[in-house]
Amino acid sequence: MPTPFWSACAVLALAAVVAVPALADGLKDEIAPTGKLRVAIAISPAGGAFWSTKTEAGYAGVPVDLGKEMAAQLGVPVDYVAYQNSGQITDAAGKGAWDVTWLPKDPEREIRMMFGPIYEVADATYIVKVGSAVTNFATLDQPGIKVAAVNATTTMRGAVAHLKNAKVTGYQTYDEIFGLLKSGEIDAFALSRDQLNKMAQKLPGTKVLDETFKKTVTAVAVPLGHSQALAFATKFMNEAVTNGTLRKVYDNNGLKDTPIRTE
Repeated sequence: MPTPFWSACAVLALAAVVAVPALADGLKDEIAPTGKLRVAIAISPAGGAFWSTKTEAGYAGVPVDLGKEMAAQLGVPVDYVAYQNSGQITDAAGKGAWDVTWLPKDPEREIRMMFGPIYEVADATYIVKVGSAVTNFATLDQPGIKVAAVNATTTMRGAVAHLKNAKVTGYQTYDEIFGLLKSGEIDAFALSRDQLNKMAQKLPGTKVLDETFKKTVTAVAVPLGHSQALAFATKFMNEAVTNGTLRKVYDNNGLKDTPIRTE
């Protein structure tokens, strides 16, 4: 006949066994309510630590690989929800359209979603069109100068705050702005330096300005109120930095020379 002590131990052991799957089920209900982990991504040929690209097999990019790894840890399939830019991802945050994303963080977005650890810090600047007389920020910020940015993004908000005389206009896609810069219909494009350097290689004669007007930080994010999801995403990203997963993801997406900057 079991003693009261051993009976109590057995009850505690059973409670622990039951509690683990219950906690896991609660997390999955919050972070993957459809049975899949819906990862919001923004599509562009720009690449880098935020943008993803469309491929024949589906999608590629840092957020794509991170989403796949996160879904594997949760034990659920991954489902990518594609948008044209980070502003559209932000607008969908309260609509139940996605479960997790990786995108630039700023105060305006912090009231619309919950952010975890920063994994990238980028310098924002401008690229100017072929034949432009603009050589620095002073010559750029003049009446009549047309500056483009991806609509409703942290970079666009930064450019609007930075430029007092030049006109900043938002466009939905990177491709549209690329075409406008190539044709000379705009004078400059505001974006992160690494992406503009790649653009300059495709558009010989354009120039990326040396100065920086904003530091853009990129982080994992979940919809408001999803505290269990945020705790899991935070743990996931911290481990991805320390165990080499993030470095591998960068390397697999053409970012072998890009350092991981966590602020």
